[in-house]
Amino acid sequence: MIRKIISSLCLLLSLASFAQEGTSSPYSFYGIGDVRFKGTVESRSMAGVQVEQDSIHINLDNPAGFSNLKLTTFTVGGTYNLTTLKNDSSSEKAKRTTFDYLAVGLPMGKLGVGFGLLPYSSVGYKIAVVSNEVNGANSRDFGSGGLNKAFFALSYKVAPNFSLGANVEYNFGHIETTDMQYVNGVALGSLELNEADLSGVNFNFGAMYQAKLNEKLNFFSSLSYKLEGNLGSSNSRVISSVNYNSDFEYSEVESSDEETFSRDLTLPSELKIGVGIGESRKWLVGAQFTSASKGDLANTYNTMPNVSYEKAMKYSLGGYFIPNYNSFTSYFKRIVFRAGVKYEETGLVVNAESIKDAGFSLGLGLPVSGTFSNINFGFEYGKRGTTSAGLIQENYAKFSVGLSLNDRWFVKRKFD
Repeated sequence: MIRKIISSLCLLLSLASFAQEGTSSPYSFYGIGDVRFKGTVESRSMAGVQVEQDSIHINLDNPAGFSNLKLTTFTVGGTYNLTTLKNDSSSEKAKRTTFDYLAVGLPMGKLGVGFGLLPYSSVGYKIAVVSNEVNGANSRDFGSGGLNKAFFALSYKVAPNFSLGANVEYNFGHIETTDMQYVNGVALGSLELNEADLSGVNFNFGAMYQAKLNEKLNFFSSLSYKLEGNLGSSNSRVISSVNYNSDFEYSEVESSDEETFSRDLTLPSELKIGVGIGESRKWLVGAQFTSASKGDLANTYNTMPNVSYEKAMKYSLGGYFIPNYNSFTSYFKRIVFRAGVKYEETGLVVNAESIKDAGFSLGLGLPVSGTFSNINFGFEYGKRGTTSAGLIQENYAKFSVGLSLNDRWFVKRKFD
């Protein structure tokens, strides 16, 4: 049954990932857009902490985790995002529903194999400036698209408590931006259309280690490093003089100029270090630190003098609690309760202000009776950006759901 579910969902969600508008953030104008992928629902419910060698959940942060799986595992997740965007004088609300990830993990003795698809970043802003004054300037800016990652991972269990892994990621995507401007009382306005086709490869390496401290307590650790990756961008730009009406609709193109060119971008390197302590299948408390280089993601259409990039950092603290994972009499006691807090410096600097992101998360893992599969729910609330320096502050609430389906494959039948 799980094979049919995986085949159907892989086809459906792979197609859906290219059509979705995954963000409403004005900060998605910069670089390759708003980086949306933050891990699985289980991980995000603990603010990104994922340090335990889990046997029934896929770890998409560290490729070393695939060799710890005991059963063939399929995971998929999505999010409903409510955002309030505000500045010093006004506020707007936006909502998005997105597909977040799809992955399969295959255990093969000491070897683990994984592959999947991740919509990594999204561009999805709509900004309008309308003036009622004589000779007042009017503008509207739109953006859509983003970057996707398809990955293949290998992991090897060197010892019962130590595993190594690596994956290769193929990055691909398409970004479109539109800039429309006209001045009241002037017959002609301008229309600028930019398109960028992105592609490139990067690599990620990881290790996971755990040790017993006493009969109950375990120490968990996780280390991963993603190398810088080249991202080629094939760009086209069309600039036109057009006639606009009062609704910003253009009826006639007076003249246009088109150019095509290429640019090489650099995806940042990323180091993740996590440690934790706990009792397996009972509770865990962990912390994780992430550091990323600034890379070089500014393209020709979004390079601005008031914008720069810096090293990004993230601090996470989270964990889980299970009252009694193997209780036969109480379903409630088998529920996994998760929570976490985070603080992040995103690496984007606008008007000399570093854009920061802080929040907390909660989650539940509901086991599917009679199986090792589970349904996971997550909630995140946080704030990104600031109203200082003429910027936008985003207050967001995210409701996520993820499926982790487990089955045993490659077992020869003894009876027909």
